[in-house]
Amino acid sequence: MATTTPTAQPVQKLKVTSSISFMQRLQRTVVYIILFAGAAVLMVPFLWMVSTSLKRPGAVFVFPPEWIPNPFVWTNYPMAWNHVPFTTFTINTVIITAWTVVGATLTSAIVGYSFARLRWVGRDPLFLIVIATMMLPQHVTMIPVFAIWRSMGFVNTFIPLIVPAFFGGGPFNIFLMRQFFMTLPLDLDDAAKIDGCGVFGVFWRIVGPLSKPVIGTVAIFQFLYRWNDFMGPLIYLNDQKRYTLALGLQLFRGQYETKWELLMAASVIVMMPVLVIYFFAQRYFVQGIVFTGVKG
Repeated sequence: MATTTPTAQPVQKLKVTSSISFMQRLQRTVVYIILFAGAAVLMVPFLWMVSTSLKRPGAVFVFPPEWIPNPFVWTNYPMAWNHVPFTTFTINTVIITAWTVVGATLTSAIVGYSFARLRWVGRDPLFLIVIATMMLPQHVTMIPVFAIWRSMGFVNTFIPLIVPAFFGGGPFNIFLMRQFFMTLPLDLDDAAKIDGCGVFGVFWRIVGPLSKPVIGTVAIFQFLYRWNDFMGPLIYLNDQKRYTLALGLQLFRGQYETKWELLMAASVIVMMPVLVIYFFAQRYFVQGIVFTGVKG
């Protein structure tokens, strides 16, 4: 009858551990390869845009396509900036985006706090109604909302693009805020009330500072939406002096000719603030997505 010696057991455990470690490294390598391949595919349009922005006019549609421009035409960027009133469009976009981010973030936090932390009659049914509005296509309400703003004389102004953000901030933002606020212990509210804080004091002093991840997430979402918004300014803005950057890009397309190299250069310029803000705020963005919806 064969017996296992004491020295053989550590060797077997070492082999099993080595096999498991090898499989884990193999799985991790496969995952990295898949992620790298997916990232490479998603980067192709961006790289092509940057490449086109540095080409001379006659090299945009050559075949086979040139991924590395020869020569690099850096003058396309100042030419794109001066081709249209880019400074005016940038100022208009910054004004609209800044006010929208402030309004949507603040009001969605207040509404989400009410749905998550306060007890009042009809709270849950009303929250379901708010969430149900997410299933309503924006194009269904586009004409009625435009008629309302036109009747008040606010067409061709920034008001229709800014004011709605101060009325709840949108159902999706309210949902994110509520789900995050529900992860915070209610004991914090009770302790703050014992110390003399009112409802708004609890929100401003306790819940708000602990909710930086979701607040940053909502601010990023709102910034991306409003900075790249094309449909809203197209509907409400008629004067070119009030155009945003999204509308300004259309001026590079003429009736008979499109200056593709200048259009791509302008697109790179428009996209740079989005990349910079996302790079510095991605930590809050990831935390807000991870913790939202976790009940504990």
